[in-house]
Amino acid sequence: MPGKSNKTASEKGAVPFCSGDDPADGARTKLRQSALLDPPKPGKPAEPARDELQRWDRQIVWHAFTQMSEYEPLIIESAQGCTLTDIDGREYLDATSSVWCNIHGHRHPKLDAALREQLDKVAHVTLLGASNPTTIKLAKRLADLAPEGLEHVFFSDDGATAVEVALKMALQYWRQRSDPRPNKTTYLALANAYHGDTLGSVSVGGVERFHSMFQPLLFEVLRAPSPDMYRLPPGVTQETALDYYLCAVERILADEHERIAAVVVEPLVQAAAGMVIHPNGYLRGLRELARRYDVLLIADEVAVGFGRTGTMFACQQEQVAPDLLCLAKGLTGGYMPVAATLATHEIWRAFLGTHAESKTFFHGHTYGGNPLGAAVALATLDVFEEEQTLEKLPAKIDRLAEHLRRIARHPHVGDVRQRGLIAAVELVRDKATQEPYPWEEKRGMQVCDWARAHGVLMRPLGNVLVVMPPLSISLEQLDRISVTLEEGIINVV
Repeated sequence: MPGKSNKTASEKGAVPFCSGDDPADGARTKLRQSALLDPPKPGKPAEPARDELQRWDRQIVWHAFTQMSEYEPLIIESAQGCTLTDIDGREYLDATSSVWCNIHGHRHPKLDAALREQLDKVAHVTLLGASNPTTIKLAKRLADLAPEGLEHVFFSDDGATAVEVALKMALQYWRQRSDPRPNKTTYLALANAYHGDTLGSVSVGGVERFHSMFQPLLFEVLRAPSPDMYRLPPGVTQETALDYYLCAVERILADEHERIAAVVVEPLVQAAAGMVIHPNGYLRGLRELARRYDVLLIADEVAVGFGRTGTMFACQQEQVAPDLLCLAKGLTGGYMPVAATLATHEIWRAFLGTHAESKTFFHGHTYGGNPLGAAVALATLDVFEEEQTLEKLPAKIDRLAEHLRRIARHPHVGDVRQRGLIAAVELVRDKATQEPYPWEEKRGMQVCDWARAHGVLMRPLGNVLVVMPPLSISLEQLDRISVTLEEGIINVV
């Protein structure tokens, strides 16, 4: 066109769009080019100071089940055996197994070595259509070790996901078996149950304070009373409690079994409910009722498995084989986040078919069956045998029981209860009426703060003080934990 220049913008001297019109841009460009040609030599960044770590811990890390406006940092830097050491060099006995997961102590040489050996091979292999020798060996070992009939292993990450897997398997099983029962879409669980914090596990959970906020997201669950032997219903005695609680379950099953997919239970002990100990025979009764009314039994042994109750699995104490078994926490000795859901062959068969039938279990986790976790889990099971962990428990269980009998005499201790190396001390305002302290007073936390100041690390469940140490704890360490707990009650309550 007439008058149109054929020169480019740069030929005209125009400034490119991204450079701006600052004359200093050229100098900045040269500096950037120089930095790229001669970058600073990498070096190890300076370690943050103690105060900076604490500030970051308060302001950046969002801690689980913790009111961050009141949080006072406790930063554990190292550990050995049953002893934890913080960044100031203070030592604490690990009285709750780093929240119920450590089994053989921290820095166990065999477990450490298993991780290093696997790391020299491969750190992670997906289980989506592939596998790894270490993961396969763990699956076989668990199937051999578990109660009879649990022949198939699905790996996930933690206790909540293990339960989530079981719930979904149960639902899909009833829809895909040879005589489908598509109406079986709900579950029967116990009052005050805790099965994790994903939405399915929260739905079958029953801890009101934890879960009420999320009610709009949850599915319907039928609820049986918690078989609590301390706070018995009116007219129920220690002698009649078992029949009472099982009859309550049977009434629900009789009315609703046609739409119930599974009964979900923590065998023997409801942990987060306050270490509620079930009456002897309750689990066996549940197994029989579930079979009679044609519903599955899901046993959540996330907290109570791997020796905690005195046997490898809690179900073994009442000769019960569930249809689905959920494992985590102690599976890796408290080292790595690995979980497993074990299923019977009958359940497994319902998922077999052609690609076109779409019977696949469409569920998975990125790190499910991680080889590092599988390696340390295998080592954990080896240590059970090599160190005769279960065989050494009776003396420790008896020593803990001896301390509990003495602690029970305190005027504000309403109840002490124990199953294996799991123990609980419940604080009450009035021993005669069982009136609890208001949870806002944090009596349990006050005792735990006192114990922490005296070298024992604990975490309460409201007014319930929990002792659940690694199975490797010594008798002398058990003595120290128990005496510190008792002195804390005397000085605080």
